[in-house]
Amino acid sequence: MQILKSSDYKLYSKFIESLAKKLTRFYYSKLNKPFKVSNKLRSGYDPVTTADKAFERFIRSEIKKRFPNHQIIGEEFGYKKTKSDYSWVIDPIDGTRSFVIGNPTWSNLISLNYKGNPVVGLANFPILKKFYFNTSFNSAYVSENGKKKKILVNQKATYSKMKLSAAFHGSLSLNKQKKIPQILRRMQFPCSDALSYSHFAEGKLDVVIQCGNKIWDIHALIPIIEAAKGIVSTWKNDDAKKAGNIICSANNNLHKKMLKILRPVSS
Repeated sequence: MQILKSSDYKLYSKFIESLAKKLTRFYYSKLNKPFKVSNKLRSGYDPVTTADKAFERFIRSEIKKRFPNHQIIGEEFGYKKTKSDYSWVIDPIDGTRSFVIGNPTWSNLISLNYKGNPVVGLANFPILKKFYFNTSFNSAYVSENGKKKKILVNQKATYSKMKLSAAFHGSLSLNKQKKIPQILRRMQFPCSDALSYSHFAEGKLDVVIQCGNKIWDIHALIPIIEAAKGIVSTWKNDDAKKAGNIICSANNNLHKKMLKILRPVSS
């Protein structure tokens, strides 16, 4: 993880903590009402709603007011380039499918990157009245109903007793899935978008496996996971900031074991 000065962590973590509360208020005051849905794809289903776009406009506005020279990369409105070493990566609604059907597990994901590396992350869950964030490279928190608690992964997790959540999002063919029966048999816990990664950072899950993450799906979660002492990478054990197929594990032994199991489908 890229490390900032402690004063910088304090500045940016305070900003995202305040932003999380503003986003939840914004949802209930402006967006908790009927919305329009459209499909981004001609073949397949990738929904976007008027709420996605409203959230991103709001987030961009808040960032621009406070940090006008920073770069911004958003799922809905693209890339605002500047010469700054700082860039914000935004997923205004992670889990739009959940949002569309009224499932409360959707979130706002926001990452601050320094020289391309995620350093501060926010995963805000308006319906659940909770948000996850990090305040340094080794301190992560969940704030729920106004109470803040430091979080850590379950570093004592073992393969035989692990709690595994996985989802392939239509990205892994059935033939490939047949090559990883050890994982299919152990998918005991439903995968709920960013909430599964957040529960992992909180020690409630020991391994999370997902396919097809874009940078805005995972960048905000990387600094939270790493600050909670978790390990996160691609299935090929590359840097998770590259996105794609992602796995996070609660300790090195478990991560190595899971990467070995995933090897037949990681190419």
